[in-house]
Amino acid sequence: MKPATPEAYDLLHHGCIALSNVEANGMRIDVEYLNKTSKNLKREIEDLEHDLKSSDVFKMWKREFGTRTNLGSREQFGKILFDVLGHECKERTATGKPKMDSATIASIDEPFAKTFVEIEQLKKIKNTFLAGIQKQVCGEFIHPVFNLHTVQTYRSSSDSPNFQNFPVRDPKAGELIRRCFIPREGHRIVEVDFTGLEVRIAACYHNDPVMLEYIHDTTKDMHRDMAAECFKCEPEQVSKQMRYCGKNMFIFPQFYGDYYLNNAKALWESIDTFNHEIDGVPAKEHLKRNGIQRLGACDPSEKPRPRTFERHLQSVERDFWTKRFKVYGQWKKEWFNDYLKNGGFNTLTGFKIEGVLGRNDVINYPVQGSAFHCLLWSLIQLNRWMTKRKMRSKIVGQIHDSIVADVHEEELEEFLKTAQQIMTKRIRKRFDWINVPLDVEAEVTPINGSWYEKKEISIN
Repeated sequence: MKPATPEAYDLLHHGCIALSNVEANGMRIDVEYLNKTSKNLKREIEDLEHDLKSSDVFKMWKREFGTRTNLGSREQFGKILFDVLGHECKERTATGKPKMDSATIASIDEPFAKTFVEIEQLKKIKNTFLAGIQKQVCGEFIHPVFNLHTVQTYRSSSDSPNFQNFPVRDPKAGELIRRCFIPREGHRIVEVDFTGLEVRIAACYHNDPVMLEYIHDTTKDMHRDMAAECFKCEPEQVSKQMRYCGKNMFIFPQFYGDYYLNNAKALWESIDTFNHEIDGVPAKEHLKRNGIQRLGACDPSEKPRPRTFERHLQSVERDFWTKRFKVYGQWKKEWFNDYLKNGGFNTLTGFKIEGVLGRNDVINYPVQGSAFHCLLWSLIQLNRWMTKRKMRSKIVGQIHDSIVADVHEEELEEFLKTAQQIMTKRIRKRFDWINVPLDVEAEVTPINGSWYEKKEISIN
């Protein structure tokens, strides 16, 4: 990090101190569960590999590659799938080779393929995540390292192990890993998270009136409205699942520099997972009734064709930046032009970013960096307060926009109220450029319950 103001230097200095305290506190591990789970996964992997090696497909594999047969080779597996078994290759890489990511393999109607993916997933859980935790256990604690100088976005990073990178979307991995983390006796694990922080910080840069209205008016829902446009329905017809897809497969990718072709692919594939009908019919049938027959080629070298979902998303994207968030779109152009002219820029939190950057980096880094600095300042203040009070509770981790703490039952209510006060009220006095309301959410485990068992709790 390169502080450009005394205040920025002060934030960095005290942030290092606070995070060193977090590292020293450490997070408690259920060592017995960790070791048992690792052994169980080893047996499960061995059983699946035995089944795989007993199959007719593996016999074909052996005939094809002989002594070079490698059960973990995706290249070999792709040859078996497409050249030997004759499955259709729906997607290819830029070099023309079959795309062999886990999602593509799992989508093939072949039991062998699903077993292959499952083995890979289990090996990653065991050999990457659980082994990483086992390696760092000291007694019954791990002490992850938190860095403030290794990420160009001005966010923090973590290693030994990487506490910030545990899987979230994989249900099995999420459960197995998070059950390893337990609080101290008589404590709860508490996670306090800013709500939509990066969107709100972005608004402090561009001051788009439509975005500000969405943030200030809690009756309005940007994600619901955009999902309605993407799926050509009314806002009140948008299900929770559809809203999630609109948020994570269109809005956020657009904010971070993605474009309509990738959005179209992701959203079109998501439609098959909907357990919700629109006007009494499945979502794809609804789209057909509204003039959209298929996804389209989604090829950047080809012009989007009429009556395709990619053509529709192209139109949605254009209106998104030229009509809905016109001021935001104009700010991005001006901000990038200023970077080209000056060779760098200062964040709202007083840090300098310079050097050779891509367009998306120039737009995203100040937002991501400033959002993290809000979190860092909050963590510093909360840590100071807890230290001064000589509390039994301790901050034990930091993940992007959230603070993870090991909180004694008798101190829970006071901790939650103080965290909320610091993160939503006091922070606005420190950073007077924050012109939007900030909000936090909290999740809490039962007493002595694992991190996996956390549930949302209201802060009164």
